[in-house]
Amino acid sequence: MSEEETENTENVEAAAEEATDAAAAEAPVEETPAEEAPEAAAEEAPAEEAAPEAAEEAPAEEDPLAELPWKERRRVLKSRESGPAGPERSPEQRQADREAARAKKAAVRRKRREEIKAERKGDGVGTPRAEKTRTGKPKERQGTVVSDKTDKTITVQIDTARRHPVYEKIVRQTHKIHAHDEQNEAHEGDVVRVIETRKLSKTKHWRLVEVVEKAR
Repeated sequence: MSEEETENTENVEAAAEEATDAAAAEAPVEETPAEEAPEAAAEEAPAEEAAPEAAEEAPAEEDPLAELPWKERRRVLKSRESGPAGPERSPEQRQADREAARAKKAAVRRKRREEIKAERKGDGVGTPRAEKTRTGKPKERQGTVVSDKTDKTITVQIDTARRHPVYEKIVRQTHKIHAHDEQNEAHEGDVVRVIETRKLSKTKHWRLVEVVEKAR
């Protein structure tokens, strides 16, 4: 092949390459297919779902006041409340304020209870209180005075003897009672008669009736 033919061939190839480059530059840029978009969204979705799970797995912070007693916890929470600070008070003033608050609450409770009682009274009259009536005669005992040291009081010893209902043995019992002696008539060793009466003291509910026999 001659030199002229070789140059012509090279010129043709160069022109063809230039035409190919121009066509490629003018061609539109290919967009991402629609099928690839869901795949990208699917890749992003697990990352978004993982975030809430990580937040749930994170351990909750423990309350530092949970171990405190309820009264101490209430005091701490109350101290955290916002508000202007009050003036300083002495312990006596604090106690006086507490007593005033308690008295106010007591008055409210008393008023409420009275209202409830008034409402209940309006419902009906109710059952009248039964009158106390004494049935039978009061008991009388005869015994010997064993002590008259206390003023207006004597200690009387009462001896009893009875036959046992099953064994038919004579059972003797002795017990002491306190009786009221208004005039201090009875003395130690006297035989007296006493009668049951109303409650006069913690241990005395008997009264002297008469001195049957004086001590020798």
